[in-house]
Amino acid sequence: MAESTTKIWTPLLFAATLAVGLYLGFKLQSNAPLIGATGEANGTGRVEELLRFIDARYVDEADADKLHEAAIRAVLDELDPHSVYIPADELREINESMEGNFDGIGIEFLVVDDTITVVSALSGGPSEKAGLRSGDQIIFVEDSLVTGVNKFNIDPASLMRGVSQTQVSVTVRRPGDAELIGFNITRAPIPVFSVDAAYNLNENTSYVKINRFSATTYDEFVKALEENMEKGQTLNLVIDLRDNPGGYLNEATKLLSQLFPQKGQLLVYTEGRNSRRVEYKTNGRAFYNIQNVAVLIDEGSASASEIVAGAVQDRDRGIVVGRRSFGKGLVQEQYPLSDGSALRLTIARYYTPSGRSIQRSYEEGEDAYRSELGRRYDSGELTGGTEAEQDTTELFFTNSGYPVFGGGGITPDHFVPLDTSLNNQAFLRLRQQIPGYLFRYIRENARLGDFKTIEAFIADFKLDLSEVLPALTALALEDYDDELGNLPARLRPELALFFRARLAKQLFDNSAFYRVINEEDAIVLEALRLMELPDPMAAARK
Repeated sequence: MAESTTKIWTPLLFAATLAVGLYLGFKLQSNAPLIGATGEANGTGRVEELLRFIDARYVDEADADKLHEAAIRAVLDELDPHSVYIPADELREINESMEGNFDGIGIEFLVVDDTITVVSALSGGPSEKAGLRSGDQIIFVEDSLVTGVNKFNIDPASLMRGVSQTQVSVTVRRPGDAELIGFNITRAPIPVFSVDAAYNLNENTSYVKINRFSATTYDEFVKALEENMEKGQTLNLVIDLRDNPGGYLNEATKLLSQLFPQKGQLLVYTEGRNSRRVEYKTNGRAFYNIQNVAVLIDEGSASASEIVAGAVQDRDRGIVVGRRSFGKGLVQEQYPLSDGSALRLTIARYYTPSGRSIQRSYEEGEDAYRSELGRRYDSGELTGGTEAEQDTTELFFTNSGYPVFGGGGITPDHFVPLDTSLNNQAFLRLRQQIPGYLFRYIRENARLGDFKTIEAFIADFKLDLSEVLPALTALALEDYDDELGNLPARLRPELALFFRARLAKQLFDNSAFYRVINEEDAIVLEALRLMELPDPMAAARK
């Protein structure tokens, strides 16, 4: 009897052990398959059957790749707005921006008069080493004429990129030189920075502008703190996350750990139907004694940006200033597909320390979801005419008991309205001409060479807008068939400010643009004002 029982249970035990092993392997494997090996996943389902009928019997020849992509997109349209299919030709560009580098020649350019024009050659990059300068117009790449960028639908970036250590010949027209100049440039890895600017707003406060959370953001952020908080000896910090669409969750949580000296404080957690709860906590390795903190957000701040703002707000670590954020609280994981494309699938929601999900509703469909920012504008929320919408059923509290709401982004502690006067068409059209016009302006103003530092430029450069307005107006009229309209008097200083900021960027670096533009930025100025009060948080939340 015992032997018989053993014969029965031994195979079952082995089967159970195997099943548990397979389950654990699936859970622990970082690249676990997205779809199991079922019949439908292997191409025998209804969708594949339908496509085979079309291929065999349809009256005209159909593009199989287009049909497959249409079927994929139709499936994903039934899910959330952030689960997307990424074609192979788009995937490389996305990965480059997130990984923080690509292979190329290292220039920033604009298309001016339908010609690729060098704005700047990246410091230490291949083009700077070869001798390219700001204002050079690229005429040939190898033996191909590349003028007429818009006319002939030329993609300038694709001409410059290529495999590292390969050479590309570039021929330029340099203003003031009668002959074309040729360069042989060896491509190399080019960093893509996520920190746009880092400098001291005043003797007490550092400013860091982050455009996205890429694989290098934390390292860039720490370097910025070292340059400004350690060497500059500031104590307070402004983190500008406006128009930052998010990115890598880990980079956001590592950055947050620099704001919290204590170890083990919950910053955010993620959880989904098939994803266990994962908590992200402070590591207790803050390098600097940062005192007051302000996080700047607006309607373009999403995902990882909202994680940072939500943790700072829920933990009462600092003040959040600006306008209500986008409201994206979904976590995506990217899965490669066999043809080089990828599926970015929502697998979980993230929750701030108080337990709130800030994901706004997408029940009314993707069109309504994408157009919500327009509704915020029309309702008066962005301009301060009405209060931000808040779901009172999603009520939570910060550490100090301050009420916060889920289901619709991060509502700032201190609101700063959008200046709608900047939507004036004459102003926008004139401002659009400034980047291209600056090449001519710099050539005609040799005195700009006297400014050796951005500090000297800010202190001493004066712009008489009336000197450049006729040229900007003429350029704007070339681009538009209708009349330009009058520039309101109150917007003349705004146009001059943008001119000075773009000029500073071209003469110095990207950070110089923010050093100038932030002199009049309402959100930056409000954050500074609040941080200099005895109790910034009480002042912001009153």
